[in-house]
Amino acid sequence: INLFSKFIHSDEQLATDFYSLWIGLMVVNAIIFLVGVVLNSLALYVFCFRTKTKTTSVIYTINLIVTDLLVGFSLPVRIIMFYSAGDCKNCPLVHIFGYFVNMYCSILFLTCICVDRYLAIVQVEASRKWRNPTCAKGICIFIWIFASVVTFSILIMAIKFAECCLSKILVLMVCEYFFPLIIIIFFTTRIMCALSKPSLMHQSRERRMRAVQLLITVLIIFMICFTPFHVLQVAISINPDIPHNISLLVYHVTVTLSSLNSCMDPIVYCFVTNNFQSTMKNIFRKTEPQQTNADILGTNKNSKGS
Repeated sequence: INLFSKFIHSDEQLATDFYSLWIGLMVVNAIIFLVGVVLNSLALYVFCFRTKTKTTSVIYTINLIVTDLLVGFSLPVRIIMFYSAGDCKNCPLVHIFGYFVNMYCSILFLTCICVDRYLAIVQVEASRKWRNPTCAKGICIFIWIFASVVTFSILIMAIKFAECCLSKILVLMVCEYFFPLIIIIFFTTRIMCALSKPSLMHQSRERRMRAVQLLITVLIIFMICFTPFHVLQVAISINPDIPHNISLLVYHVTVTLSSLNSCMDPIVYCFVTNNFQSTMKNIFRKTEPQQTNADILGTNKNSKGS
């Protein structure tokens, strides 16, 4: 049986079989909820109201923040469902759908940020007509629709057909994770190679370092937050005889790691605009923050969309 179908009653099973672990994970989820919601709410304020120019990077980042907030708000729902004693039969399905839609949207928006950095740094002139707010908004709308349709399809197949469609479910989930991971690794490598070339050495060392830091941060987030869950999916598909209690335990740990993404993404925000950190400090100091400029990482400040 696929992990999605196991999820519906998995909290009750985890609390019964591994009560101490369940309590520990709920505490971790509560911390992730509080930290993630606070940081992402502040970030949303900065990017929506204190960022002067809504560049393509800023648009992708705003959508990423929204997904992180939705993931954060979904965490208390698990505890509510557990103590509701099954009063709402459809609530688990709605929760699963919402949680995984936002998880895959986070993956795709992080991928967009990396590709956008590549275009801004390496393909400045060639990508000028594509790197504009209208195009970025269209891509964001497509991502929300695509993630919703794919997640809904996975969920329906997992519930209705279980093992007979396991290969199709695996293919869909791999496409939403492993393809973006390959894209991020590829473009990160290309950008790091490009930044070492004499043609781009005219940029300040600080600007080049921040570009590399952004890409490495995204890659680390991928590896820590999303890889364990998807590796588990592949392992269960290859070896469905894995003991249920082991898959249940590892499932909850890996899902909690994926939730940690909502707390780690604010690190990415620090590299998107040139004054994000100072604006956040001004907010806490209760001083009037200056509006930030567009993203710091483009090679040409005057290029459209950068």
